[in-house]
Amino acid sequence: MALEIRQFPCLQDNYGFLIRDAASGKVACVDTPDAEAILRELEASGWGRLDLILNTHWHPDHAGGNARLKEATGCEIVGPEEVTRIAPLDRKVGDGDTVWLGETRLEVVATPGHTLGHIVYFSPENSVAFVGDTVFAMGCGRLFEGTAEQMWESLNRLAGLADDVRLYCAHEYTAANARFALAVDDAPAVRARAEAVFAARERGEPTVPTTVGQEKATNPFLRARDAHDFAERRAAKDAFKG
Repeated sequence: MALEIRQFPCLQDNYGFLIRDAASGKVACVDTPDAEAILRELEASGWGRLDLILNTHWHPDHAGGNARLKEATGCEIVGPEEVTRIAPLDRKVGDGDTVWLGETRLEVVATPGHTLGHIVYFSPENSVAFVGDTVFAMGCGRLFEGTAEQMWESLNRLAGLADDVRLYCAHEYTAANARFALAVDDAPAVRARAEAVFAARERGEPTVPTTVGQEKATNPFLRARDAHDFAERRAAKDAFKG
């Protein structure tokens, strides 16, 4: 069923996402970077409820607001087992599981690399995926726990989705990612997108969401030749000062 999405800035460079199943009116937030910002956005939305928290991974800027939102709304908290490192879960989910928000089906896709238990929530009917810190516009997450091979496989799982699937990534890192992309990939499409990104950020516009097709065409990590090439690019990005 139709899914309404409200995207808003949180913390220094995070995005928060409130999503609503139009048929039932049920509401979820994807990750909890800033509980107070989420509560303000919830009030502004007029949606009047919060039924679910959908965590992608355990990092504090993704699960740190769980307890406050649970206290304020009584919502159910859903996420990978690793979230219990910092907060309780009501339901643990992993690869192949399904989460229902009213009549909206969200498939759970394992994408280890940034953390070992990282997951993505994918709605096939709405052609949207909430990807946390696995892939960014023109970038990907750092390898804090997983290996380059794991992240390469995770990125390729996402690249296997239809080109029109919108990817809602959790940070506004695109300008920095574009500068790195230009340093390692001189494809015309990469340069054109980088220029568009710089112009959008000058205007104060978000560069999220992106699409699978855009990332396949311009993301230096998805454009790597193989896992070894990916690992070299990821290491170079970690040291990049541009």
